[in-house]
Amino acid sequence: MLEFKNISFKYDEDPDFIIKSLSFRVDKGEFISIVGPSGCGKSTVFRLICKLERPFEGDIFLEGRNINVLGKGYIGYMPQNDLLIPWRTILQNSSLPLEIKGGDMKRVRNEAEEMLQSFGLEKYKDKYPRDLSGGMRQRVAFTRTLLTGSELLLLDEPFSALDAITRLSMQEWLLDKWSKLNKTVLFITHDVEEALFLSTRIFVTDGSPIRKFKEIKVDLNYPRTRDMLDNPDILRIKAQLIEELKRGIRL
Repeated sequence: MLEFKNISFKYDEDPDFIIKSLSFRVDKGEFISIVGPSGCGKSTVFRLICKLERPFEGDIFLEGRNINVLGKGYIGYMPQNDLLIPWRTILQNSSLPLEIKGGDMKRVRNEAEEMLQSFGLEKYKDKYPRDLSGGMRQRVAFTRTLLTGSELLLLDEPFSALDAITRLSMQEWLLDKWSKLNKTVLFITHDVEEALFLSTRIFVTDGSPIRKFKEIKVDLNYPRTRDMLDNPDILRIKAQLIEELKRGIRL
């Protein structure tokens, strides 16, 4: 689904590289979490995939095609904040990716309404973001991300601003939707337990600049429950990840 080949990146005004000769692959249908300390370059990986930044060297491929030849809508991106437009209704916010692509507005509205209904959000379609809780706004933001039509979704700490109970609920909700939609997900988080609960594999950064990811396979079946995290092997991985993060990921 996604491949980085020898990607290096730095900002023009900065002499130091953020990413240096990074290569990795993501297979179709995987749920991969990227874990590392703040400021290490995790979000820069997403910005490169979205073409918000250009690599200094190397190439990025999506389903075998260089992303430089891809047009709009090849990626679905959900940032930390929901970024819902306050003066647009929930339906209007959700339909924004379809509007950008163009086409018949009746069809756009119908498709957005169907997606909201499938996620149990149809009764909120005429409300505004201010009328919804943080968790509900994030569900709307995820719905909008899906309506890009992309098979690859980039989720950049989407639950970091939520309270603890809402965050746990959203993790379970996201896993349920992912299992039904057959999408490929890259998920940035600082929360080790969140990464373990959600992921098929975890990529751990190796310091700065990022030269490689340490890959950890999470051997838990889906669907998952919280008590699976008490598995002794998972507890050992959790302790290892926490120690690595405390050391600044010096592997």
